[in-house]
Amino acid sequence: MTEKAPSSYKKLMEKVKDLLTLQSAISIIHWDMETMMPPKAITLRSQQLALLSRIEHRMSTDPEIGKLLEEIMRPSEYEKLDAVQKRNVYLIKKQYDEQTKLPEELVAEIAKQQAITVDVWKKAKAAQNFAMFKPELEKLVELEKKAAEILMKVKETATPYDALIDIFEPKMTAKTITKVFNELREGLVSLLKKCENAPKQPDASILKRKVPIDVQRKIAKALAEVVGYDIESREAGGRIDETEHPFTTGYYDDVRITTHYYEDNFASSIFSVLHEAGHALYEQNLKKEWMFQRVGTGCSSGFHESQSRFVENIIGRSREFWVYFLPKLKKITGTLLSDVNLDAFVHAVNQVKPSKIRVEADEVTYGLHIIVRFNMERDLFADKIIVKELPEIWNQSYKEYLGIKIENDSEGVMQDTHWASGLYGYFPSYALGNIYSGQILAAMEKDLKNWKEQIAKGNIKAIKEWLVKNVHAYGNLYNPEELIRKITGKGLTVKPYLNYLNEKYSELYGF
Repeated sequence: MTEKAPSSYKKLMEKVKDLLTLQSAISIIHWDMETMMPPKAITLRSQQLALLSRIEHRMSTDPEIGKLLEEIMRPSEYEKLDAVQKRNVYLIKKQYDEQTKLPEELVAEIAKQQAITVDVWKKAKAAQNFAMFKPELEKLVELEKKAAEILMKVKETATPYDALIDIFEPKMTAKTITKVFNELREGLVSLLKKCENAPKQPDASILKRKVPIDVQRKIAKALAEVVGYDIESREAGGRIDETEHPFTTGYYDDVRITTHYYEDNFASSIFSVLHEAGHALYEQNLKKEWMFQRVGTGCSSGFHESQSRFVENIIGRSREFWVYFLPKLKKITGTLLSDVNLDAFVHAVNQVKPSKIRVEADEVTYGLHIIVRFNMERDLFADKIIVKELPEIWNQSYKEYLGIKIENDSEGVMQDTHWASGLYGYFPSYALGNIYSGQILAAMEKDLKNWKEQIAKGNIKAIKEWLVKNVHAYGNLYNPEELIRKITGKGLTVKPYLNYLNEKYSELYGF
């Protein structure tokens, strides 16, 4: 903040600091709900979250913010602001305009219903019973539709669903995403067929060897250390815990990740730890001087995903990474993996095989899982389909897109927490993140020609520094389509990502 910034701007930033501090506290309460909270506490927790959401909404819609914005927007005052301050004002005004139009009762009702729906989802998933989940999901969808209708008018989007997408991917539309995803689907289906018909096929049975969970915890710590996610030093700003569904939450100096350990699928936690560590590194390496400012947040959910996918796949599934890490893995696991060959292991962790579960999907088929969800969300909020039809549509889509038969709704429509959590409009960001990561890789390769050799030595530092300088440091200074152009010189395009996949998998599969 410059000295010449108007006093009204400084007062506004003080209010924003309080709001961001509260939001960071709410995120930790959500973390506790997923990790440490005893089962009996869910009713109390839903009430706590409803109250906190009311407080957050009141702070977001404080009339004083409106008055300060009016003062700042006067030409004589606005001209005193620099580019960063103007972006802060834009982001604050955008949120203020949206939040002031959402009734406090609706905001509180949604927060309460989200907590209840997540709790019921967990039980219904365990019981493989969608009928148990359906009534609470219907309530939540109706509430979210009300919010989307209101936000559509404020944001001036073409559809209610576009208003929800904008929360996670500012200025992106379902029309643009549909066009990009059609091109992505075509490229992925073509590559999938090549892999399925290729002469070289991996032996993935080595990944089914039983590795005790306490050993997997040691592997997770070792992975965190390699990528520079500090969970153990006196200056640590992170930690790894266990949940049903892996996630990352936190703010700057306190960013926590979770994973899920399966004794007979040790690779699952390896790649979820790398994925979530990628998210955490993005959060932790935003500009420190922008903490408690709107610009000091991630650009979008898609950009967040680009960073997690970069660490998980582009780094973590590369042959070079395992040149370095496989000996460490063997040491931690003792005799369990002592006979494993490097190339066989790399091919196994990069196996392309249509599967039922999104979080277990390979790089080639992952985007197809997202396209299924995007299509369903888009149609749900356009009133083309209803909640009770979701399982049937899901199962049909999986058969059509991936050739997979879904046996029960727990491995089908109930596999993700997102819809229970009210995160509508979020799913497209996953595939957009993959697309961004391909574009970012193409840009990085121009500057770091020996990046693979560095990984083989266990040196992630140069890559991390490049990402901090060229991605993380921009925070929320630009909208996603502007930022990808700033980094790469080009707008959103699928080609670099498809090129990366084709080059990698043609070598692995020998076609």
